Amino acid sequence: MAILARAKRAGRQGDALVSDQFRIEVSDWLEANCPASMRQPISAEQMVWGGSRLKFSSEDQRQWFERMRDRGWFAPDWPREYGGGGLNAGQAHVLEQEMQRLGCRQPQFNLGVWMLGPVLLELGSQAQKRQHLPPMMAGQVRWCQGFSEPNAGSDLASLKTSAIEDGDDFIVNGAKIWTSYGDQSDWMYALVRTDVKVKKQQGISFVLIDMNSPGVTVKPIELISGKSSFCEVFFDNVRVPRQQLVGALNDGWTVAKKLLQHERSAMSKFSAGAAPSHDPLAVARPYLFDDQGRLREPVWRDRLAALMMDSRAFALSAQRLHEQAMAGQDCSGLAAIMKLVQTEQEVAKYELLQQVMGQRGLSWDGDEFSRDEHDIARLWLLTKTYTISGGSSEIQLNVIAKRVLGLPG
Repeated sequence: MAILARAKRAGRQGDALVSDQFRIEVSDWLEANCPASMRQPISAEQMVWGGSRLKFSSEDQRQWFERMRDRGWFAPDWPREYGGGGLNAGQAHVLEQEMQRLGCRQPQFNLGVWMLGPVLLELGSQAQKRQHLPPMMAGQVRWCQGFSEPNAGSDLASLKTSAIEDGDDFIVNGAKIWTSYGDQSDWMYALVRTDVKVKKQQGISFVLIDMNSPGVTVKPIELISGKSSFCEVFFDNVRVPRQQLVGALNDGWTVAKKLLQHERSAMSKFSAGAAPSHDPLAVARPYLFDDQGRLREPVWRDRLAALMMDSRAFALSAQRLHEQAMAGQDCSGLAAIMKLVQTEQEVAKYELLQQVMGQRGLSWDGDEFSRDEHDIARLWLLTKTYTISGGSSEIQLNVIAKRVLGLPG
């Protein structure tokens, strides 16, 4: 009876491809292997980025990382031969649900796993898969994205960074901008111009660049939040072996569109422990609730309730998206809104929390206010980047209008 009750509490929704026993086994394993400290809300400083500079802030963090790595659950639905977990889509979804239920943190943050890896599995050569996928899954290599340029942001196809063939290599010259954590990364996946005589989308190739190559220079860009996660990257006659070309020559635009689908999916997971965030009720309680646990002002009750209902609606939409995909139904329309909706919801949440907290919501440093209060201010500023990264909200709306709704240009 206890097992049945626990399975019921897990909230399974009748996924026909996954047995109840599998859910129970996953739940038991997470209970036994995820330390209690790894089930707390995460801050930016506590995020573990895989790579050659891998470091941990605690022994619990190291253990959680290694246990999930050894299980293959950094990417549970990847093939085992590349370090994945070998689970089917339904099983991987159960793991995600159970991690959310228990509040388990992401054990590793790695753009390679979330974005590049799925593309290599589909389009990469066997040599590329063998070289790049296992190190991603071991947390040994950190990846950054080289798409945007000083004069090619929303109009990405206007990029100018060139890659000229020279024997078995490309010679790369140019610059990229807004490269997240470029100064901390080991490799970059990048779009480069390989043909200037054709339509701009048709002369682009997708290459993998070792950031330690001679001629690569990285300069951080200071942000309003005080962080320096964005960088400029300059290429001065950088040699890139032709074997690091993903897909066909001049077909990089097709590769990039596939990757951006994974990027937007990854960015829609802010509410699932993939990035620092806050429970709005927990933050608001000291400011708005009386001693009996009641909201003092109806207007704040209504605004908080609306925020929480939007978040719940998004979670249900994500569940519907998964179930439609598992059933083989067309879910492209729903998938197209996920990144847009989630990032805009994060912006709305922190705008509201700033208003709830008043002056304390603007605290930056010092001992007068708590660290959590300092985090609110920084995340309020950081959320402004969420609606730009991975395609701005304006671009997302254009894509939805054109490709989903079929509206005229």
